[in-house]
Amino acid sequence: MRATKRTFVSAVAVAGIAATTLTTAGTSFAASAPDTRPAAVTAEAAAPLAVVNLGLTTTQAKNLQAYLRTFYGYTGAIDGQLGTGSWKAMQRSLRNFGYTGAIDGVVGGGTVKALQRLLRGYGYDGPLDGIIGPKTKAAFKTYAISR
Repeated sequence: MRATKRTFVSAVAVAGIAATTLTTAGTSFAASAPDTRPAAVTAEAAAPLAVVNLGLTTTQAKNLQAYLRTFYGYTGAIDGQLGTGSWKAMQRSLRNFGYTGAIDGVVGGGTVKALQRLLRGYGYDGPLDGIIGPKTKAAFKTYAISR
């Protein structure tokens, strides 16, 4: 009887350990909630299209867009917002003024230097430094109005 009692106690102990292990395992899996964080978004995907009017009013920018549509392949809306498409067309026009960069619509230093070179004929007398300052903006207005 003693052996039977020991076997019974051992069986109960093993069953208890097994039950505890299964319960703990079950809860540890249940506690791991799925990752509900939003997927990573690149800056490129999240950033709106840049509008760089360089001080132009909407009307002045619309005049420039109409000119760019006629002569440099601008196909976007005539909305007075100089975004990527407007600047791609502008970069195509700036090939005549030493712009050699990518036609990417980004208003970087190379684009601005070529623009400043163009603007020499519209009152710009500052350095060809690729920096957008008040003289660049004033001459750009004169240029846009003349379109």
